[in-house]
Amino acid sequence: MPQREPIGLLVVTVRRRIKQVASILLQGHGISPQQFWTLVVIARNDGVSLRELAARRHMDEPTACRVVNTLVRRRLVRRSPDRADRRRSRLMLTPSGAEITAALLPVEEAILTAVEGALTPAERHAVVTGLRKVIANLDQFEESQAGRGSPTAMVV
Repeated sequence: MPQREPIGLLVVTVRRRIKQVASILLQGHGISPQQFWTLVVIARNDGVSLRELAARRHMDEPTACRVVNTLVRRRLVRRSPDRADRRRSRLMLTPSGAEITAALLPVEEAILTAVEGALTPAERHAVVTGLRKVIANLDQFEESQAGRGSPTAMVV
């Protein structure tokens, strides 16, 4: 019987390949793939909070904060106070950020087409559904392991 290909290994490979393709397409623009995807989320969700950005990017808030801080220093993103909650700020593109993001949106479309283009709607739905289940399983596993210490070995 053939050995099952680990889903985690496939996910890691897909992530690496998307990052490689994005890096190639972003060459000469002075922007990393992580910064690019963050700008895209902010462009598509004007006024998004840091917490919302992190959730949309499936990343932890400290990482999202570091990326946003870099984009703020580069004057591509600005923070504005949230009128409803002074503890929260809203993220918006600056004119420079909007300009570079608009110029790079075809990169987003090219990558999405490369990733999903050969999938039928049913296949795409199955992949998304399956990956969401994997994420939920890992979240549940992590919660069950809290306070137990980390396993000695974990196979991806």
